[in-house]
Amino acid sequence: MNAAPIRQKWKGTMTDRQRFVNQLHYRPVDRCFNWEFGYWEDNFKTWPIFVENGITDNKQADEFFSFDKLTTVSGAIGMHPRFEQKVVRETETTKIVQNSDGLLAEIPKDGHSSIPHFIKSSIQTPDDWKRVKQERFDRSLPARKLNIEQLKAKHDPPGRNHPLSVYCGSMIGLVRNILTFEGLAYACHDYPDMVEDMVETACVLVEDSLDQLLGELDFDFATGWEDICYRSGPLVSVDFFKSVVVPRYKRISDKLRAAGIDLWWIDCDGDIRPLIPHFLEGGVNVMFPFEVHCSGHPGEVLDKYGPGLRICGGVDKHVLARGPAEIKEYLESLLPYVTRGGFIPHCDHRCPPDVRQEYYLYYLDLKEKLFGMGK
Repeated sequence: MNAAPIRQKWKGTMTDRQRFVNQLHYRPVDRCFNWEFGYWEDNFKTWPIFVENGITDNKQADEFFSFDKLTTVSGAIGMHPRFEQKVVRETETTKIVQNSDGLLAEIPKDGHSSIPHFIKSSIQTPDDWKRVKQERFDRSLPARKLNIEQLKAKHDPPGRNHPLSVYCGSMIGLVRNILTFEGLAYACHDYPDMVEDMVETACVLVEDSLDQLLGELDFDFATGWEDICYRSGPLVSVDFFKSVVVPRYKRISDKLRAAGIDLWWIDCDGDIRPLIPHFLEGGVNVMFPFEVHCSGHPGEVLDKYGPGLRICGGVDKHVLARGPAEIKEYLESLLPYVTRGGFIPHCDHRCPPDVRQEYYLYYLDLKEKLFGMGK
């Protein structure tokens, strides 16, 4: 990025690290932690402020807007090696590709942002899983051995003043990615033992990574990813989640808390409310990015669960598209929760291109005015 930042960093007396940790522990802060989740690819092509300043990705945008900083360290916890990405066939308007998860997916040729239409998984039966597990989830691979000193030098140098997380991957979202939504639904019924073994495999790889990282780097929180909910609720049954996924969360949480890490956020879209008590039971206590259209106003959930729950996100992307009056009304409704603590507000997913640039800049200005002056 060659452009100078368009905004100044919010004034404050604490470091980003102190502020983030205090805010999510309901402790006093100088001001709200100022961070955003990012933008659709289309925004970088359509917002003049990005185009004219050569801003082409979310990392550059974070620096351009002078947001507070946070970073993450991840071990080699996923599929390795990945499947070859290749075009299998083409139609007049779409391409059928094999992605790195081994799925056949249909994508538009014109390159516009779209959720792929998944056609087929490489795993249809337990025999398929046995083969893929041996080939691509081998715990003993040299690639899974981490260079701790290199990671320390890069991510945790002396005097680091921003929050650092350790990535704890995905227990069931990973399985959904490999099987497809429909494939997971059928497999939970037809091959429940296979699905549980896939979850167990994901868990063990995370545990192997944590055994190498914890105690070596000074982490402030843990992160993870699931995306197992949609507008109407979870993609898997609550009973399945409670009996298969939560016990694995507990094992990971035990390791985190033994290392002094008591904040764990998981990225999950959609209506997460049926899963919140089970997330909490498993040790996941930060909901992110908390999509308002699906899960309601974040204050309702924060009031219900109290200080054991935290939220990062919760600014309705649909409100941002409606203009200043509704943006102001909505942000003012968040103010009591920001003031109380345990809540860091930002757009509840990547900001979409239907949000006009001038509305977004108004949002950033108002956010600073309301939340940037401290307590």
